[in-house]
Amino acid sequence: MTELHILRVFCGAGGSAGNALGVVRDGGAVPGESARQALAAELGFSETVFVDDAAQGRVDIYTPSVRLLFAGHPLVGTGWLLCREGLAPAVLRPPAGEVPLRQDGEFSWIRARAEWAAGRNTQRYGSVAEVDALPAPPQGTGWLYAWAWQDETAGQVRARAFPRRGDTIAEDEATGAAALVLTSELGRALDIRQGVGSQILTRPHDDHTIEVGGRVVLESVRTL
Repeated sequence: MTELHILRVFCGAGGSAGNALGVVRDGGAVPGESARQALAAELGFSETVFVDDAAQGRVDIYTPSVRLLFAGHPLVGTGWLLCREGLAPAVLRPPAGEVPLRQDGEFSWIRARAEWAAGRNTQRYGSVAEVDALPAPPQGTGWLYAWAWQDETAGQVRARAFPRRGDTIAEDEATGAAALVLTSELGRALDIRQGVGSQILTRPHDDHTIEVGGRVVLESVRTL
C-alpha cells in the first residue's frame, strides 16, 4: 500500500487557501515516467511529487500533463513534509539542480534560480482590480503570471497564474516558480497575494539565488 500525502502550500494566515499538492512518499512504488504521469493526471493536482530518495532529497515532479524539472510549491511542500517526518535533507534534488531548504517558524523556504523557471511570462497590470477581473484563463497561449502592485513601497503584489497548457489547471492558486521569476525581474523582496487567498514570500540574494517561502498545511493522507 502506498501513502499519498495531500498538502496545501503557500497558505494564507491561519492556514486558509494554498495550492493543493500530492506527495507520494515512496516514489519507487510508482516506477517509470508514464505511470507517474498517469497518476498525476488522475489525481488532478497542479503538481504531484514522487519522493525517490528522502535522505538524498531526490524528487520527481509532474503536472496533470507534463513532467517538470523544477517547480516551487511542490518543493516547498515536500521540504516541509520531510522535515515534519524528521527526514529533511539539507537540499532537495529535482532534475534542475540542488535546492537548499530551511524551516523558519511557520514558514518553509527553498532557495533556487530564476532560470530554472524559464517560460513563465509575467505581465504587469495597472491595478489590483484589473488582475482580479481577468477570466480564467485569459485568451492567449503560454504561461502567464498576471500581477499588479498592491503596495509598491511595501513590496506587496497581487497576482494570478495561468499555465495555459490545455490541461485541467485553468488557474494555479499559488506558484513559487513564477514568484521566483517576478522577484528576479523586480530585484527586490516581495509579499505576493495570489489566487483566492494564498501568500508567497520571496527574498533575493547576492549570488543570484532567490528564496521562496510560505506556510504549509497537511490536508489528509490516503492510500493509493
